[in-house]
Amino acid sequence: MAFGYVGSMRARPGRRAEVVAILLEATDQVASAGCSLYAVGVSETDPDLIVVSEIWRSREHHAASRQLPETRAAIERAMPMLTGEFTGQELNVVGGLGVPAALS
Repeated sequence: MAFGYVGSMRARPGRRAEVVAILLEATDQVASAGCSLYAVGVSETDPDLIVVSEIWRSREHHAASRQLPETRAAIERAMPMLTGEFTGQELNVVGGLGVPAALS
């Protein structure tokens, strides 16, 4: 069974686009670290809200990705632009459209 994570973060006013750009720079890196879905979204009604949805081969792949130097550097770059308001939910992904059969 795959590991999923859905989280949101709040950017400081006027900084959302910069944070989104940093998050999107990670696309190739997370793919090579075991991530099969990495979707970054923004709210249409809240100009500071960012939501990230991820599906990983395993919880261990997700945890290992957070230790990569590139990931740590991206987090350091983004943190000053965030308010510190984060929410997150870990999931056992059981299947669905866009979920590779090998992971469900």
